[in-house]
Amino acid sequence: MIKKTMRNRIAFLIVLFFFVLTTTLYASQTMQGKVMQVKDGDTVVISPLEGGQFFTCRLYGIDAPETSKKGKEGQPYGEDAAKHLKRLVLGKTLEVHTTGQKTYNREVYILKRDGLNINLEMVKAGYAWAYVQYLKRPHASDYLDAEREARASKRGLWQQTNPTPPWEWRRK
Repeated sequence: MIKKTMRNRIAFLIVLFFFVLTTTLYASQTMQGKVMQVKDGDTVVISPLEGGQFFTCRLYGIDAPETSKKGKEGQPYGEDAAKHLKRLVLGKTLEVHTTGQKTYNREVYILKRDGLNINLEMVKAGYAWAYVQYLKRPHASDYLDAEREARASKRGLWQQTNPTPPWEWRRK
């Protein structure tokens, strides 16, 4: 009985060790990439500088108003959000930091240009909500503070009286 318990504990520790190791390695990957396309206010297509396949990148911690797609009407400020993101990143080389998360079959990343957190800049400019459901430390307070400031200053989508968050818009 003791041997079986000990084997189970050792097996559990080995599995836990490899889980932590792979999660840590995956979550901390950083690469350089060039933004080839901006699909909307929170999604871009990246070409890795080291070579390899282009990939679609969902911006961590934000949710921008939906743009018009496939005959479906977009949200107010959806096109403005996409244009703002284009001004920030299109054709530029960025640091691309993976979070290890996936959503809608897209990897989730933090994008930085010359040390500037692009994801956070979208919230500061009023073109995205802080996506509270997915925010984690150490980013949560920065993103929430940025949204509060954008709201108070009536920047971007906060010029509207009561904008509908994209996660509610998508449910309709």
